[in-house]
Amino acid sequence: MTTLGTPLSPQATKVMLLGSGELGKEVLIALQRLGVETIAVDRYDNAPGQQVAHHARTITMSDPAQLKTLIEAERPHLVVPEIEAIATPMLEELEAAGVVRVIPTARAARLTMDREGIRRLAAETLGLPTSPYKFCDSLVELQAAIDGANGKGIGYPCVVKPVMSSSGKGQSKIDGPADVQKAWDYAMAGGRVTGGRIIVEGFIDFDYEITQLTVRAISSKEGAGGQIETHFCEPIGHIQVSGDYVESWQPHPMQPAALEKSRQIAKAVTDNLGGQGLYGVELFVKGDQVWFSEVSPRPHDTGLVTLTTQIQSEFELHARAILGLPVNTALRSPGASAVIYGGVEARGIVFEGVDEALRVPNTDLRLFGKPESFLKRRMGVALAFDADVEVARQNAKLAASKVKPKAA
Repeated sequence: MTTLGTPLSPQATKVMLLGSGELGKEVLIALQRLGVETIAVDRYDNAPGQQVAHHARTITMSDPAQLKTLIEAERPHLVVPEIEAIATPMLEELEAAGVVRVIPTARAARLTMDREGIRRLAAETLGLPTSPYKFCDSLVELQAAIDGANGKGIGYPCVVKPVMSSSGKGQSKIDGPADVQKAWDYAMAGGRVTGGRIIVEGFIDFDYEITQLTVRAISSKEGAGGQIETHFCEPIGHIQVSGDYVESWQPHPMQPAALEKSRQIAKAVTDNLGGQGLYGVELFVKGDQVWFSEVSPRPHDTGLVTLTTQIQSEFELHARAILGLPVNTALRSPGASAVIYGGVEARGIVFEGVDEALRVPNTDLRLFGKPESFLKRRMGVALAFDADVEVARQNAKLAASKVKPKAA
């Protein structure tokens, strides 16, 4: 039986989020609805999640000493990593010492925060289908990986990504030799940590890509004895531009064989990573062929659509799973999401057109409350539901287009 305490009391159940952007904010809200005391940590003040948590803390999370000091001072029951730039070896050390439990596990956090760790696990340990890839530490190595010996390298087109980045930062497609230097420079600027290591991947000619949200939760069946069950949400289709999601919808239509393969791959990866919570598994699909791309050990940005489509959103599923509570991945209605970009470089922006956006049928908005806007920073999302997923996509995009961020 799971026991939950009262916030701000000696009996409180305390959860610390490392990273408090828009996804973390929704997880914090879900936790607070269950009476959990929340601690929102980020690298800058007034991050979205810090605005709704019981406690806000600002540190450099990639600094092992700062991270250790904070966790030992706060003594949360659970630490939930929400971004990549975290000193994960320190989390492993603290978890091994019994100081805290890391979600889903400290090992999973370390492997998935680094594209090298997770790609080698998927392709080399688990033998799952992936795109061809090489890791490179210099521009010379990148060119050699593309060209290969006797022309048997990755080839063109290909995709370059920093081994540690988020939301498509530093990711670009290379169509020919003229793009290599530019792609290397962009990857160096977009990485979450310094160091200059990238992955170059062969380009897969896929029909579409999906996110398979996968939940590892304690079984609610009588006599299960705390066993973990794996649950799947309906597949989420999405469109990315330069590696950053701009639109998603659920469910994405799939052939039964492709859906089954997607879930087999997702289960293989998440079984190996272990722990409790929600994973976002990204996959490429062509006909009945499925390739593993990436996995996040936390709610996924494309999964924002679940705020309007599911009985329990991905954020509620994550909160319940990490607390040892039953989950329900059922779909309420088909729906879609569309990103609202900042469009301006300014602090403390205002949003015009919110009323017009909400006049579009069956729509909702989430404005994230980020204190600073950039041209391509995700500042909000429009949501829409409809029995016809294509109608929902049109309405979500229409609603998003009516919201106009402006410098104050």
